[in-house]
Amino acid sequence: MKSIALKKIQQMKKHIIITYVLLIVLTIVSGLTYSVADNNIPSIILLLSALKFIGVSFYFMDLKKAHIFWKSAVICYLTILLIVVLII
Repeated sequence: MKSIALKKIQQMKKHIIITYVLLIVLTIVSGLTYSVADNNIPSIILLLSALKFIGVSFYFMDLKKAHIFWKSAVICYLTILLIVVLII
């Protein structure tokens, strides 16, 4: 019984580390894309920020285990925020 719990904890740590590394890579990529002079760069940076937002909310805030209402509320909030920022 104890080994099953230990394996589960190790698997959770592995997923958290992978998500953390992915967030760091997305941050570095968004910083590097900022230096490129192009008209679509703000849209790309917003898309990368949205991916980071989803990564933080679903993995580090344990939203993946939450009720469907909270998942959909976060996705709707993100969608509305991105639309408003892109319109402005």
